[in-house]
Amino acid sequence: MKNTRSTIYFLIFVVAVTTIVKFICAPNLAMSGFSTIIAMALFAGLKIKDLKVTFLFPLIALFISDALIQGFYMAGWFPFAGFYSGQLINYILLLMIVLIGVTFRKAKTPGIVLSIIMGPLIYFFLSNFQVWASQTTMYSKDIYGLMDAYIMGLPFLKNSFLSTLVFVPCFIGVYKYFIGEKHSLLFKKA
Repeated sequence: MKNTRSTIYFLIFVVAVTTIVKFICAPNLAMSGFSTIIAMALFAGLKIKDLKVTFLFPLIALFISDALIQGFYMAGWFPFAGFYSGQLINYILLLMIVLIGVTFRKAKTPGIVLSIIMGPLIYFFLSNFQVWASQTTMYSKDIYGLMDAYIMGLPFLKNSFLSTLVFVPCFIGVYKYFIGEKHSLLFKKA
């Protein structure tokens, strides 16, 4: 990221958007999975050149957002806690999604498109596997239970795709605005 002030403003923007989207969508079962988290991780991998910042940026943004949601929960304004058991797994999965962005960062537009497809898919398979493996009563511990876990997660996958498709370009455009880089709404040829 080019300068500290722009980075801080952009971080504030991402935290605000992440918290607002979580506040609106997470309690609504039909909107579950519509989140900025995958897009934030992909953005970091695709666009932030300093590798330390690449991995820290989404973790810091998500942690601050989770802390705000925790505060809303404690005040009685939100139906569930921002901090919960098993949360560390989501932070680790977030770092794996950052790696997808890093992998495709030189591929320009095709890399962005591939990352938007791969990010939600990988998160879906890994997070639902983790739910299946950690639940003692919800799913049977066989291939049928695992398939049930994936089937139950399909609505989340749809919303993850939609939100990632919306927020990756949004974060890239807003980031370019904050750093003063001119940009076009048109895709460049790879």
